[in-house]
Amino acid sequence: MFSEQDKIQIKKRGSDFNTVLSQIKNFKNGFPLLHVEEAATEGNGIIRLDENAVKRGIEKYKHYIDSGIKPLKFVPASGAASRMFKTLFEALEECVSEKNTEDTVLANQEVRQFVENIKKFAFYDDLKVVIEKNDREPNCKNLIYSLLNKKGLDYGALPKGLLKFHKYSTGGRTPFEEHLYEGAQYAKDNNKIVRIHFTISPEHLNNFENLLNNIKEEYEKKLDVTFEVSFSRQTPSTDTIAVYLNNEPFRENNGSLLFRPGGHGALIENLNDLDADVIFIKNIDNVVPDKIKEPTITYKKALAGILLDFREKIFVYQKELNDKHSAALNHVFLAEAANFLENKLNVKPAESQYYTEKEELYHYLKEKYNRPLRICGMVKNEGEPGGGPFWATNPDGTVSLQIVENSQINQENIHQQIVVSHTTHFNPVDLVCAVKNYKGEKYNLTEFTDPATGFISNKSKDGKELKAQELPGLWNGAMSNWITIFVEVPAETFNPVKTVNDLLRDQHQ
Repeated sequence: MFSEQDKIQIKKRGSDFNTVLSQIKNFKNGFPLLHVEEAATEGNGIIRLDENAVKRGIEKYKHYIDSGIKPLKFVPASGAASRMFKTLFEALEECVSEKNTEDTVLANQEVRQFVENIKKFAFYDDLKVVIEKNDREPNCKNLIYSLLNKKGLDYGALPKGLLKFHKYSTGGRTPFEEHLYEGAQYAKDNNKIVRIHFTISPEHLNNFENLLNNIKEEYEKKLDVTFEVSFSRQTPSTDTIAVYLNNEPFRENNGSLLFRPGGHGALIENLNDLDADVIFIKNIDNVVPDKIKEPTITYKKALAGILLDFREKIFVYQKELNDKHSAALNHVFLAEAANFLENKLNVKPAESQYYTEKEELYHYLKEKYNRPLRICGMVKNEGEPGGGPFWATNPDGTVSLQIVENSQINQENIHQQIVVSHTTHFNPVDLVCAVKNYKGEKYNLTEFTDPATGFISNKSKDGKELKAQELPGLWNGAMSNWITIFVEVPAETFNPVKTVNDLLRDQHQ
């Protein structure tokens, strides 16, 4: 299957040959489905905060910031914006077709909505300059062409982070800039330093850096902070091999192996390289204008406070279990630790796990307490896509809270269908994480993933069909073995932009 030349190529990429063999095995055998026991709902896995709880969380977070903890904001931002403009790309093709008139193209409701509301978009002023510069009429074809083409604004090739989303009196603002403004409100330390890390595609690094250099001094002065912004790319060593439909390695025209990006789950490597006490994770396109940022800021602080409160209690158990073996074997302590693990940290032992010996219970608790911690914001489900919150069975037989995608569940099993039908919330990629133990040592996050939660999809290249493999998702399989707490957050904290016309929603105007 693999020649010596193939092995040399794999080594040069920084990939591990045994990992590639495992990926081939996954193609052949598929990934096992995850068994969900029941939906996590309010009072049964999802915490709903009252006004006092929110206030206490904010106060707790402020206390820890004042004491010197270092927060950081992590923003996956490498995705291209091309999917935002899918309908417009199709319309542009129709516009240049002799068989279609502009009226025919405008019969498409999404295209008509875009054209009729063109002046409401934050990028309109830039678009107008391009059209006038090229001496074009502002008709449907020229509007779309000038927006998407590289001879215009080139929005069809840029990442979402560099598109103008929101209008202000001073001009348009990109999601990249909105994340700076937002981060300054909850991710600054006691020295007013705001650390934000963006994962981006390498071809766009210069554009991001140029934008940062143009605005950094102005924003720091206005917000009274110092920004420490860093970037990383998805490492090529996390790319996965592609195969033909018969599971043989896919070959490029020159005979070399084809590797493809392993999906956002590969970003666990990027996250693992960062050093911070508290890490906020949020997608690049989930931002709003300043006038409605307050709920997001309030709940980010509250979630961080709750995280640190749990972390403080976990550290007590960690210290006993790691440093005081004899004391940890005390019946009372073990019972208390087991109760907190099950009823507060949402980890239920497997039915087959009967701890007749204190030593067995001690080792079980030590393993379960020595893990990274995450608080996951959960929004009431109103039809938006996203991973659902469930009580799920883990490979070791324990049951815990997990974010589960539909593709991980057996949709043909009636019991699983019933469980899924009872879901009330979804995860909008709103996480706050603690990745250090009680000694301040960082966990190796790659040790807490579930490799069996990947995903296989059908693609094509150069007219040839292939199968591609994605690594376990960042917030499900890649964090499968974390301590997990679910907290409900308001729907107004979730305002993603999936299509260009989403920018016409009131939240983005």
